[in-house]
This record gives sequence, C-alpha cells and structure tokens, in this order.
Amino acid sequence: MESLNNLIFGFSIALDPVNLMYVFIGVFAGTIIGMLPGLGPISALALMIPITFNLNPATGLILMSGVYYGAIFGGSTSSILLNAPGVAGTVATSFDGYPMAQKGMAGKALAIAAYASFIGGTVSVIGLMLVAPLLSKVAVSFGPAEYFALMVLGLTAVVSLSDKSLSKGLIAAIVGMMISIVGIDLQTGTERYTFDSLELIEGIDFLVVALGVFALAEVFYMLLKGGGKIQKRNEIGSLKLTRAEVKEIAAPIGRSSLLGFFTGVLPGAGATIGSFLGYSMEKRIAKDGDTFGKGNIKGVAAPESANNAACGGSFVPLLTLGVPGSGTTAVLLGALLVMGVTPGPMMLEQRPDVFWGVIASMYIGNIFLLVLNLPLIPYIARILDAPRPLLLSLILIFCMVGVYGLSFSSFDLILLLLFGLIGLAMRLNGFPAAPLILGLILGALMEESMRRALQISGGEWGVFIEKPISLALLLIALLSLGLPLVKKAMSKLRSN
Repeated sequence: MESLNNLIFGFSIALDPVNLMYVFIGVFAGTIIGMLPGLGPISALALMIPITFNLNPATGLILMSGVYYGAIFGGSTSSILLNAPGVAGTVATSFDGYPMAQKGMAGKALAIAAYASFIGGTVSVIGLMLVAPLLSKVAVSFGPAEYFALMVLGLTAVVSLSDKSLSKGLIAAIVGMMISIVGIDLQTGTERYTFDSLELIEGIDFLVVALGVFALAEVFYMLLKGGGKIQKRNEIGSLKLTRAEVKEIAAPIGRSSLLGFFTGVLPGAGATIGSFLGYSMEKRIAKDGDTFGKGNIKGVAAPESANNAACGGSFVPLLTLGVPGSGTTAVLLGALLVMGVTPGPMMLEQRPDVFWGVIASMYIGNIFLLVLNLPLIPYIARILDAPRPLLLSLILIFCMVGVYGLSFSSFDLILLLLFGLIGLAMRLNGFPAAPLILGLILGALMEESMRRALQISGGEWGVFIEKPISLALLLIALLSLGLPLVKKAMSKLRSN
C-alpha cells in the first residue's frame, strides 16, 4: 500500500505540464541521439547539465533520465538497419536485427525492438517501485570478489555467441580483453600495449572497435562481394506480428526483462552487459538456438528488453546508494550534486519528489517512446530503400563522423580502419565478432575487480570461492562452459 501511495505521489509530480513537456523533450532527443552512431547519451547528458541549472531538481533529472533511456530505446534503429550500433547497449541487437533487415523484415525487427523495449522499461519501473530499497541492500553485498565472478559469468556467454567453434570464440574474447587493457595501468602507472604511442596512452575507445568490427567490416564485406553495384532494394516488410510470433517472443521478453533489471541493479554492469546476458541466455535455452545470428526474432526481443530493463535498474544504486553503475549514470550523479541533491540511503526521506517523480516519469516516457517510434517505423526504415552505393557511403560517413567526434583525433580514424579490416578478416575466417566485443567490455572491469579482491585478501586466491555469492557465480560459469562441451561429446558418441 505504501508503494502505491508513493507511486501516486510520483505521478502527481510527473504529470505536471512542465514535467510532461520535459519528459517528451528528453525521450525524443534521446531517440535521435541513439540513432546516430558515435554521439551516445554520455556526451549528450554532459552538454545538458548547464540547462538543468535553473530547473527544479526533479524536472532536471526527469529530462536527463529521459535522454538516457530514450537513447537506449533509439539505438536499436541503426543496429538493425545499418549494423552500426548507436549505443553500446544495442550491439547484441544487431546480431539478429541486421540479418532480419537483409531478409526484408526491417519493419518487423524495428516493431519487435519497440515492443520489447517498452515492456523491458515497464518491468524496470515496476521493479524500482517495489523492490528498490531491498535491491540496494543486495547490491551493497557485492564486493570485488563477487564482481569478478560476475564478469567471469558474463564472459561464458562466449559459448553461446560462438556459432560452431568454441576455440575461435575464446580466441576472439581474449583479443577483446587484450584490447581493453591498452593504455596506462591506473594502479601502477605502467604503459601497456602502447608501443610508445602517445595516442594509445588513454586506451582504445569502445565505439572505435564496435563500429570498426561491425559497421565498417560490413561495408568492406559488401564491397568484396560486389555490394557496390546497384542491387534490388530490400523490402521493409510488415510491422504486424502474427499471434505465433507474439507467443514466441513473449517468454524471452519476460525472462530478459527480469535478468536485465537485476543486472542493471549491480553497479558496473549496466545495459550493455544486460543485453549480452539476455541474448546469450535465450540462445542457450532456445530449441532453435542454431538460428540465432541469422535473423531469429527472439534474438532481437531478448537484448532489447534486457537493455531497457537494465537502464531502469541502474537507477537503484544511483538513487539509493549514490553509486553510479556506468559512465552515463556517473554524469547523472554529477548533475544531481550540481542541483544540490545528494543521492543515497536518505534520499527516499529527504527528496521523495525527485525519487518517485523520476520513477513515474520513466513509465510515462516509455509510453511516449512507443507512441513516437511505432508510427515512424515505416519512414525510418526507408533508409534501406537507398541505392546500395549510397547506403554504404552513409554508413562510412556515420562511422567516421562518430569516431572523429569522440576526440577529434585522426589517429582514431586509423584505428577505425584497422578494426574494420580485422572485422572483415574475422568474418571471412569464421571468427565471431560478439565475443571480442564482450571481452572488450568486461576485460578491464574483471581485471580491476580481481586486483582489488586480491589486495583485500592479501594475495589469497581463495577469496573467490570463500564467499557464497562468488562461488555460486563461478560454478554457474563453469557449468555454462562445460555443458555445451558435454552435449557435443554425447552427440558424437551417439553418432558413432
């Protein structure tokens, strides 16, 4: 009853005409930002901090959070249509979304992404309302050892993301982890893999690798296969889902929404890891798991529901603990402090207007996103009607502008070209790109958690199996790696 009263109070704030206007502005701007590869919500939110100076704290956070989850919602568009993820949280969406677009099902893929995003966002709002205080206590119980185990579990997704060869998937993941530690070791100040290059001291940005391995590699592959010629244009296809398709994606959306929300609650996890975990979970348990990566509708529904749910879940540690779970929520934390609001355990009592107003606005914002995006799908998908040479040129321009806009460094453009060639070589030789991206995302986090755990334990490796949570996570990771190998061995024995 108390939660219901709190939500009613939140809606009384969110439904204020001024706040409603800012909800709409936030989600609309976020959608556009998410569609453009390279911009991303972090830079957009940083630019908005001065705008929020003269706003009520609840209104300011409503605006900025709308940009955040709106960008995650809109990022699926470029992932599906161009294989160029607009934000890191939509990389997994491109695995099946882009093949669907190539098959003339772009409209259906975008519609599934919109529905799944809405449901995932709604689940996260309900979760925030009902269990935020409880989940904040669970998040506190996660120390460095537990986070290391969680990262290891995330890396075992490489098994399901490797179509046929586990060894190739592991090689790709290790390469991704090696890329993640390029630059200066923040603990010792030692340069690693920089080759005396000043440009590599700060490391290699995720977007450079993602756009190179996915989008630019796709351009090179199309050119290699004669894609520069005028070809028959892809059909956009129907936006309507059949009853069978709705039934097929219902369970994956539900499971991935819950998984994404609980992943988002953990500081340091966020939408990107949530989407990969949702995708890998569905591929493991699906009877048609071998069709993932080839245009399976569940491969679009799962990561889209997971990343939006994780986006909402990330507000739990931000608001109840004052702990940012990602770069984006770190910017939101800075904005709150500038506005004179200190997130933490006392926020529910001291600033209930901000806490509950934002939660209620997220539900309204998700409705706005659905109403905005569904009618625009036929027009957005028309980008596929462009002649193939023009489309390839647009992808190339988006990649270059997005990467150059990160640091205004021509060296990043050289890296983009390098990773484009690496992505092409991986595709031609059967190496999956997803494990490389997953290794890149988790590598630095895993190393940091491992070193912190060992420092606390005085170098005792037993710290990773002494605590029940980390032990359970490591056992699950071991099982997720071992079971596919056992199944493969059993199938060989039966065939013999």
